[in-house]
Amino acid sequence: MSKQTLSFQAEVAQLLHLVTHSLYSNPEIFLRELISNASDACDKLRFEGLNNAALFEDAPNLEVRVAFDKAARTITITDNGIGLSQQEAIDNLGTIAKSGTKEFMGKLSGDQKADAQLIGQFGVGFYSGFIVADKITVESRRAGLSAEEGVRWVSGGTGDFEVDTITRAQRGTSITLHLRDDAEEYLNAWKLKSVISKYSDHISLPILMEKEEWKEGENDQPGAMVPTGEWEAINKASALWTRPKKDITAEQYNDFYKAISHDFEDPLTWAHNRVEGNTEYTQLLYIPAKAPFDLWNRDKKAGVKLYVKRVFIMDDAEALMPTYLRFVKGVIDSADLPLNVSRELLQESRDVRAIREGSTKRVLSMLEDLAKHDKHDTTPNADGVTDVVDPDDKAKEGKYTRFYAEFGAVLKEGLGEDFANTQRLAKLLRYASTQSDTVSVSLADYKARMKEGQDAIYYITADNLAAAKNSPQLEVFKKKGIEVLLMTDRVDEWSLNYLQEFDGTPLQSVAKGAVDLGKLQDEAEKKAAEEAAEAFKPLLAKLKEALKDKAEDVRVTTRLVDSPACLVVQDGGMSTQLARMLKQAGQAAPESKPVLEVNAEHALVKKLDGSVHFNDLAHILFDQALLAEGGLPEDPAAYVKRVNALLA
Repeated sequence: MSKQTLSFQAEVAQLLHLVTHSLYSNPEIFLRELISNASDACDKLRFEGLNNAALFEDAPNLEVRVAFDKAARTITITDNGIGLSQQEAIDNLGTIAKSGTKEFMGKLSGDQKADAQLIGQFGVGFYSGFIVADKITVESRRAGLSAEEGVRWVSGGTGDFEVDTITRAQRGTSITLHLRDDAEEYLNAWKLKSVISKYSDHISLPILMEKEEWKEGENDQPGAMVPTGEWEAINKASALWTRPKKDITAEQYNDFYKAISHDFEDPLTWAHNRVEGNTEYTQLLYIPAKAPFDLWNRDKKAGVKLYVKRVFIMDDAEALMPTYLRFVKGVIDSADLPLNVSRELLQESRDVRAIREGSTKRVLSMLEDLAKHDKHDTTPNADGVTDVVDPDDKAKEGKYTRFYAEFGAVLKEGLGEDFANTQRLAKLLRYASTQSDTVSVSLADYKARMKEGQDAIYYITADNLAAAKNSPQLEVFKKKGIEVLLMTDRVDEWSLNYLQEFDGTPLQSVAKGAVDLGKLQDEAEKKAAEEAAEAFKPLLAKLKEALKDKAEDVRVTTRLVDSPACLVVQDGGMSTQLARMLKQAGQAAPESKPVLEVNAEHALVKKLDGSVHFNDLAHILFDQALLAEGGLPEDPAAYVKRVNALLA
């Protein structure tokens, strides 16, 4: 067949404009697309060669070669895969989104479909070459055809293309991109190698580039890198996550993590699994040892790397991992994940939800395993024998403590985001307590130590550990030896709105509502509290009047032992700490007044009755209670003036 000029299908001009200007947000991925197509062509030859070994001709080793020519301003990607016949070039390169792979898959039946699972089905990748090129030349020969049946296809990406018959000794395809002026950066070995390393390192056949060496310039001419004629593989030619776990060493897992995360430290742990069922995918997920500096930037894109049949799609697939697990690194490789035409934007679908749910559960299982082995009991048993610790378990000791110090506050966000896993997350939370200054007490630990008759898990939130430990609201709990969890992360107050109970036991803030210790308070204490409240009614009425602009109510407390007063909020109300945090962040907080509780046994409270300084003492009592919980008086100067007047 002589040279002929043919027109693209009717909508091709419009679609080529879309490909060139809108389809891809990152132009360098043209190389990813073309190498991916070359890999597909080799996969097809490998598959067809199972029944016809003659197709391999005299070149059984499949490979992809990438070359560039600065003088000609071209990049050429060559494979020795299945190649194209003349009619296939017309059919497949003349029609957008028709690479021939889909038809190839459609011809398979029975067990062949399973054998061909690694063959890609994308069709628009070839046209991504027009992102950087104003002309593309394709030369190809299909395996099994004679050298005289080669084909050359040329197009400028406008309305038509040329097809001509050529003589081509080599089986396979060469795609030459004639670069535009603004794509000159790709005429550089280092740039091409970095792009290939980023996007195509996992391709399971060698990607070769010609070695270069430095040559000194002559006659005052500058030196330059020149090709040596020797070709070298620049990819590892193996997707780590596709290999059996038994064939991968810990060092290889660690190296792969460092490559994808740009971290210098080894990860704490990882999970490598192939998930089968309605949605099939492979996951290789890592838990880092250190938090990145931008962990708290929720606008930063985060997520795992997404591949489809070993083809890299995107770096931060946010749809596949919830926000509160944004620290997780790794790879998810799907066999059937739906994508839009650009293969960059995931469509929300049943498969996406299934992968997200499965990956979330896998990460939580990894954390549960670390938490389980965080500390080993080395106490001898009844026979005086200490249990032998598995070396793998021993290696996990202390890792959850390290994880929680870095990512515990982020994990708590899950209580408000992932309602399906609330109780699993609750088991992973750790806090300091009145019995432990270290952040090591789990809700299960607390519950196991609860006193007989205790029917709630008590906690207090504060700005820091010192403020929490010394809060006057803990006094009655300390007196009775009741453990209270000390919560000091800024996210605690918000997250506990979504955790009302743990394992059937309600969580109760010691700073909200009236203290009801139930069976832990004897009848004599209850009777004394009731009598004190009755006797103090006139004084309480005067305090309410004096503090009507500050306090919603004033009442006698049962929670104080040494302090004269404290502030609490009603059950279900917003704590003063959370209100302060919202105001500091420039957000509106609902206007609410706290309740002032006074200790009827305290000398200062007794001194109020009949004092000529009643109004000043009442305001000092309120402001001191506010200071004790980390707040500031509305008018600090007035507070100082009142205290000084009394001191004088």
